[in-house]
This record gives sequence, structure tokens and C-alpha cells, in this order.
Amino acid sequence: MIKLVGLTGGIGSGKSTVAHMLRERGIPVLDADAIARQVVEPGQPAYGEIAAAWPEVIAADGHLDRKKLGAIVFSDPASQARLQAITHPRIREQVAVQAAVLAASGHRLAFLEAALLVETGYYQQLDGLVVVSLDEEAQVERVMARDACSRDSALARIRAQKPLADKIHVADHVIDNGGTVEATRARLAQILQTLEPPLEVSHATPGRPTRS
Repeated sequence: MIKLVGLTGGIGSGKSTVAHMLRERGIPVLDADAIARQVVEPGQPAYGEIAAAWPEVIAADGHLDRKKLGAIVFSDPASQARLQAITHPRIREQVAVQAAVLAASGHRLAFLEAALLVETGYYQQLDGLVVVSLDEEAQVERVMARDACSRDSALARIRAQKPLADKIHVADHVIDNGGTVEATRARLAQILQTLEPPLEVSHATPGRPTRS
């Protein structure tokens, strides 16, 4: 049985950096955003539902204009909820399929990197939750630099998600990414010591890991 742990944080907080560190250690990381792109490809059921709801986001080549769709849903909670209702069940199906493949190939620990694990409540179905934290001003600066967007746009994206404090409240483990890369890497190693399954079969009572 594979242990699947959630990895989340705010936009620009550095969860992708932590995901890269995990992959360097040979620990698989399922990317919810990559899976989300797969489930909205032309021909997929979610694509048809999105095209019916927002025909203006279908580009001339027939593919989804994700930037245009993002601009709509980030500014309208009702549209965001509608999109999540279309895509999230399909994303979860694919996560289950990919986790089963990893388990069959011998992996005993994997992570799911996703922005909305807490907002959707999906973290409760996983075997733990790691939250990568960063103060809001640093988040804004990183999002502006990464996406070449205005400060107002960056703030709107950040505040469309739950506050980081709410995510930290339900986390099993927290990584403060406001320091050096070495500090982040050291904190991750510390967390992995508690998450990586022992070589021998454990007879401990199953449950979510203790927060640290």
C-alpha cells in the first residue's frame, strides 16, 4: 500500500521547489496541475462541459485558453466553483490511477502537489498534508516575477485561495520557505524521516501523521 501525502501552499509559496527536492530524492510527486491539463484536452468530457459553459475560452486551434479561463474564474467565485465541479472529480480519478501504478511498481511513499487541497477538503482523503508557507509580500513579488503580472493581479490570485494561515492550521507538517534553499531542504529531510515507511511492516494503529 502506498502512502500518498498532500503538498500544498499558496501561489508562489514554493511548493514546486519542494516538489523538485522530493524528486531529486527519488520520491514520486503527482502534479495535479499537469493532470488538470490532461483532463481538459479536446475530446475529454471536461473539455465539452467547459466549452459549453465558457465558449469564449476555446482558442482558434480548438484547445482551451487556460489563461483566459483563469482570468474568468479567479475574479468570480461562482465560476471558480463551477469549474472545480467539472474538473476535480476527473482529476481525483487520475490521481487514484497514477497512485495505483506507483504502488504496483514498488513505491511506498508519494506526494500529490496541488494548490487547492485544503479548499476542496481533498487533503482529508490523503495520508498527511505538508504546507509550504511564505509571507504574503514575498508571495506577491514571486507571482509578479513568475507570471509577468501586475501587483493587483497577483494579489487577486493569492486571495482567491484560502489564507495560508488556514492551510497551516490543518497541516501535519509545515515548511517555512522564507529562508535559504538549504534551510528548506533541511526541513524537508526532517519531515521525511517521519513520513517514509519503515522497511519492516509496522503494526502501529493507522492514521494521519502527527503534526510537526
